[in-house]
Amino acid sequence: MNRLPPNDTADSPPAQHPYAHLTPDQVLDALASVGLYGDGRLLALSSYENRVYQVSLEDGQRVVAKFYRPGRWAEAQILEEHAFAAELMAAEVPAVGPMALNGSTLHAHEGFSFSVSPWRGGRGPELDDFDVLEWIGRFLARIHTVGAARPFAHRPVLDLQGFGTASRDWLLGHDMIPLDMQSAWQEQCDKALALVAASGLAQARSIRLHGDCHPGNILWTPTDLPGGGPHFVDLDDARMGPAVQDLWMLLSGDRRQRTQQLSALVEGYEQFRSFDRRELALIEPLRTLRLIHYSAWLARRWEDPIFPVNFPWFGSSDYWRGQVDMLIEQCEAMLEEPLNA
Repeated sequence: MNRLPPNDTADSPPAQHPYAHLTPDQVLDALASVGLYGDGRLLALSSYENRVYQVSLEDGQRVVAKFYRPGRWAEAQILEEHAFAAELMAAEVPAVGPMALNGSTLHAHEGFSFSVSPWRGGRGPELDDFDVLEWIGRFLARIHTVGAARPFAHRPVLDLQGFGTASRDWLLGHDMIPLDMQSAWQEQCDKALALVAASGLAQARSIRLHGDCHPGNILWTPTDLPGGGPHFVDLDDARMGPAVQDLWMLLSGDRRQRTQQLSALVEGYEQFRSFDRRELALIEPLRTLRLIHYSAWLARRWEDPIFPVNFPWFGSSDYWRGQVDMLIEQCEAMLEEPLNA
């Protein structure tokens, strides 16, 4: 996986990644350009796709500065994410969106687009607590009520082509899979994508979604405090797709446990919005697409130095052997009866 980029030679070092130029001084200068003055304390938050920092300001406040990965989203797509967050907050949904500074939520500094959001504390939700799941389900329904009001005009759709076929073709076209695993992986990937194609995903109703609603993107605050409960962060992957996409990543464990968790989520969800149970048949196809897309995401980002450091296991024959095994399991799962709720 540690290949030279196509235009490099053994005698010329590869060009530095854009994020190599994002120094702490650059972060503070960017904030100063919109009237926010840091006191010098920066904490890099867990984010691989973008660079995100918790910044302490001179007035004692804390904010979160997000520097978007160059070339990933167009300006119109980022602004559409910001507008969605603003709609959610206007509807009193506890989403954390960017602040309007100097009349805009999106800013530019030294080649980077960035936004600034208020800092929110919290911990991960206790997903083995059915009351917590029911509470999250209620707010997911409220997110989807807003999301169903109108479509995105610029952001993509979660579909077979974008997440599955394109990811497979990119990996194969860029020789990212070792030769000893390439044919086995391609064979299982093709079988898995054929089952996804037959799942009915293309016929499901698409609405605006959070898009990446895993437990790490939900901050839970004590319920005995004002505004306590779940807060939804990081709408960076917001896109069009079926409602169940924002539910299934909160499920874990064996089939019985996942069924109980799903029932709690849907019970809360249906207090505010009806849930189409036909979408339950899409859980495993969506999980399969995420699995394939994740490998392509890692490979596409490999020239970013943070990726080899944090994912040293990626790209080996053992990694791809594990992916083949997981695709076999996903093919079996897609042939099983869907979960009930």
